[in-house]
Amino acid sequence: MGTFLFSEIIFGPVSSRRLGVSLGINLLPTDYKFCTFNCVYCECGWTLKSHKKIQLPSQEEVKQQLEIVLKDYALKGKEINSITFAGNGEPTIHPQFAEIIDDTIQLRNQWMPQAKISVLSNASQLNKEKVTSALTRIDQNILKLDAGTEKTFKLINKAQENLTFDKITAYLKSFNGDVIIQTLFLKGEVDGEKFDNTNSEEIEAWLQLLKEIKPVKVMVYSIERDTPSDNLEIIKPDALKKIANKVEKLGFLTEVY
Repeated sequence: MGTFLFSEIIFGPVSSRRLGVSLGINLLPTDYKFCTFNCVYCECGWTLKSHKKIQLPSQEEVKQQLEIVLKDYALKGKEINSITFAGNGEPTIHPQFAEIIDDTIQLRNQWMPQAKISVLSNASQLNKEKVTSALTRIDQNILKLDAGTEKTFKLINKAQENLTFDKITAYLKSFNGDVIIQTLFLKGEVDGEKFDNTNSEEIEAWLQLLKEIKPVKVMVYSIERDTPSDNLEIIKPDALKKIANKVEKLGFLTEVY
């Protein structure tokens, strides 16, 4: 299907379902996806093994390009709601992620103080203290939780072998509630196995994890863009709202997209 890659370090701004007018930052290669997960629904396509030399933008490149855009928008009186780390894979992989976050905070405060700094992450790098600390310094620490059980996690997210479901959920709990959980709901088939993270078993297990994570917000959504796998089913809005109602009964702010 028609998946795509971001071809620049700074991209957009784009109109985001969750974040409003969002200026994107891609800390990853511009010509292939670089990620610790291989999600069946990823708009950037499959995570393929590559023999290419990994080329990541330097801290200084990111800072310079971000300042150019923020300064231009500020001087023209244009508004940005979110400066968002996303791009072609997992942004926290970048070895200077923490330093780049500090640069971004400084530039945001100077040129676009009303904008929030957001990171969309799969939580796989939270064994690194610098990464965890950096995520506590931003406005919107948005971490993925697409399953309630190990089996479904493996089918949907197809993470690297060292990244178990228990390890990821432990990382999520370590923020003591200072985290936004994003969950993409879908049905489908992968590697000859069917999955459905909206069935009662998955939802109950997922809700139990939310109780333990205690997020400040839960973002519930389904597929909007093309996906690398053809055998996926979009969950309808009414079904998403029913899931959201269950989350709200637990006392968590919930948004449906």
